[in-house]
Amino acid sequence: MSVLDNWEQWKNFLGDKLDQGQHEGMDQKTVSEVAYQVGEYLSEEVTPKNEQEKVLADLWHVASEEEQHAIANMMVKLVQQR
Repeated sequence: MSVLDNWEQWKNFLGDKLDQGQHEGMDQKTVSEVAYQVGEYLSEEVTPKNEQEKVLADLWHVASEEEQHAIANMMVKLVQQR
């Protein structure tokens, strides 16, 4: 089973990667930019595997670039709370 198949596993995976990046010295601006780039990649290259990802993909596709940055930042906040 892929990490993308289960929402909780996906959030935990992202949270682990966030922790790793911050431990290696990534500042918040860099974290934000990487989150945006991951969102861009996922929206262009990966088919959503669950309902939560489908909602995020739909929101991403209708959002302006500024709104996409906001979505990426909200995902960072979400995985920080785990």
